[in-house]
Amino acid sequence: TALFREGYELTEELSEAHGILVRSADLFSVDMPESLRAIARAGAGVNNIPIEACSEKGIVVFNTPGANANAVKELVIAAMLLCARDIKGGMQWVEAHASDPDITKSVEKAKKDFAGHEIQGKKLGVIGLGAIGVLVANIAVSLGMEVYGYDPYISIGSAWSLKREVRHSEKLSELYENCDFITVHVPATKDTRGMIDRAAIAQMKDGVNVLNFARAELVNEADMAEALESGKVHRYITDFADPATVAMKNAIVIPHLGASTEESEENCAAMAVRELQDYLDNGNITHSVNFPDLDAGVCQTTSRIACLHLNIPNMLGQITAVMGEEDINIATLYNKSRDRYAYTLMDIENRITDEALERLRGSKGMLRVRIVK
Repeated sequence: TALFREGYELTEELSEAHGILVRSADLFSVDMPESLRAIARAGAGVNNIPIEACSEKGIVVFNTPGANANAVKELVIAAMLLCARDIKGGMQWVEAHASDPDITKSVEKAKKDFAGHEIQGKKLGVIGLGAIGVLVANIAVSLGMEVYGYDPYISIGSAWSLKREVRHSEKLSELYENCDFITVHVPATKDTRGMIDRAAIAQMKDGVNVLNFARAELVNEADMAEALESGKVHRYITDFADPATVAMKNAIVIPHLGASTEESEENCAAMAVRELQDYLDNGNITHSVNFPDLDAGVCQTTSRIACLHLNIPNMLGQITAVMGEEDINIATLYNKSRDRYAYTLMDIENRITDEALERLRGSKGMLRVRIVK
């Protein structure tokens, strides 16, 4: 709360709220009040928020991509070591023999059963080179691994951040065929759900290790269980516990600890506050999952009007016609679209009248009109 400027108040009454900060609370059963303008999720996933319903009401939903990237990166490295060295098996042996008075001698005989190999010199395939994938690829290079990266949609920022030693794979098949470890860092979409399936696994090296710290849905669990049983996959480490994964042979299941560090939680909360406050104060959108990002800075004119609307023909024509007919001069107009929805910000030189405001709100395809300043 210290990050909010003076003038903001916390409330327990949702009916009074202009913004919501949320981590994992389920908002699907919550009635969104008319006052609500935005929801900021302190984390990357937004499956606890009814995105489409919010969009139709002109409620902007934010997430915090990259804020937990370092925490996830470190756990991925730990997971690779768990795959390469039978640390889990060794620890379980020690626990089972804790009462043995000669455990010091017994260890020397037993430890050969838990021998593994080093990750230096091994090949790592990173699918998805966003905030987390880039960090994983870069640290793996520093650890002496040969790294293959695949991301047909890599951003300019990620490309600049990637170490030059990372080999760019134009096809997933190249990554599958060559890598000893494969880690997935892509969102769950209609194109990526179940992407690690029987066909994909068949292209991989025998004894491959697969890591999933992105989304449970990316892996076809029945196909993975089969591959683990046959030995095609040596280890599957996932951060998503469910009845299927916990029953898999040679799977190591972690209870969703990827972002569970004090630093990560603080970073996510701080980013969510900044996003929410910048939108409420200035109308700027950064890291929205349902409306386009748009940064117009701080308004330097008399007033700023924000219009959330459908991405349909003549939308700007309707908006500018109202402003012209009401004799309101537009100093600067910003407009961005994203799939079905669009966003228009106008810095104007005189105050908008109540009549003009109502006319804007009545425009075909308009979802919400707000006086920002």
